[in-house]
Formats: sequence, C-alpha cells, structure tokens
Amino acid sequence: MQPPPTLAEERDLWRQGYRFIAGIDEVGRGALAGPVAAGAVILPLDLDVSLLDGVRDSKELTPAQRESLAPRIQECALAFGVGMMSSELVDELGIVEATRRAMAQAIERLYVSPYFLLIDALKLPSIRLPQKAIIDGDKLSLSIACASIVAKVTRDRLMVEMDREYPGYGFAHHKGYGTPEHLECLDRLGPCPIHRRTFAPIAQGKLL
Repeated sequence: MQPPPTLAEERDLWRQGYRFIAGIDEVGRGALAGPVAAGAVILPLDLDVSLLDGVRDSKELTPAQRESLAPRIQECALAFGVGMMSSELVDELGIVEATRRAMAQAIERLYVSPYFLLIDALKLPSIRLPQKAIIDGDKLSLSIACASIVAKVTRDRLMVEMDREYPGYGFAHHKGYGTPEHLECLDRLGPCPIHRRTFAPIAQGKLL
C-alpha cells in the first residue's frame, strides 16, 4: 500500500528559508468534457499533520472522502486557490498549455504570495518563482495532495451542474471522463458544447 504523502519536501524548503510553499496539481486533464482544473494550497509551518489524516492523491479517494477532506484542508491551509480553463480553451491552447494556465490562475487566487512552488509533474515557465516539478507529486507531497483534492472537489461540483445543463450524458456520474457510459451517450447523442473537440473519439469524426 502506498504510504501517505508527507511534508518532507516542504520541510526541506522551509529550512532553506522559503516560508510560503504552494503545492499545485491539476485534475480533468484526461477528460473528454468539461474544464481542466488546478488547485494551489499553502500549508503552515506549524501544521498538525494529524488534522489532515486521510489526505491522499485525490484519485485514490472516494467522492465522499474528498468532500469530507476538502473543508478540512481549507481550514488548515494558509491559502488555497482553484483555476480552470474551459473545454474551448483546452481545444484552442492544447491540454498542456491549458493546464499550465489553470495552475497559474490558481496561484494568482492565493491570498498569500508563495515563495516556492511544488508542482505535480509540470513546470511553469511563465511564472518567475523558484519551483520544482515532482513526478507523482500528489503521492509524495502533502501540499500537492491537498491541492489535488481541492481542485477535484471544485471540478466535480461543476460537472454536477453541467449534468443539469446538458442532461443525458451522465456528467454527474463520470465527470466527463471516457467511461463506457459516457462513450455510449456520446455515440447516441453526439457531442454537447462542453465536449473537447480535439480529443478522441470526437476528433476522429466518429461521432459527428
């Protein structure tokens, strides 16, 4: 079983004098519909980590667990922010650039300015702050795992709203990912305005 994420990376940076460290992660990158979202979370130096017991990479948690943890993370954090780029911008910019812009937006929405960024997998060349990309960062860094949960809960809630706006696709259940249910609905109904036109199978023209 994967051990829980820790503050090892953060503590090393705190010792170097970086007081405010933002953990950053994205969700929705592989979805066929809806936005790509990113979360940014700054945890305090004196955090009692037992308050965040149960925090993991958001993909390892149930929806109920994420909904329970998100307000706890927000209460413990010095600051948190969420950024989103729409499906139209994903198509226009490409998924990597759209992800970077969602991350930049999440950082801009922090009400404490970070000194250093810990980012899951990516680097942000447009942001002039010291930063480190960590592969599987949401499994290793507590700040990044918290950012993953905050972003996931925010995006999931939006997709539930989209289910009401575009009924018949099951967005409330699969959140826009390419599940068999979603693919069957796409085949039957065709794409709706929040589907990503540059993603397969829509981009292949099989559903149009």
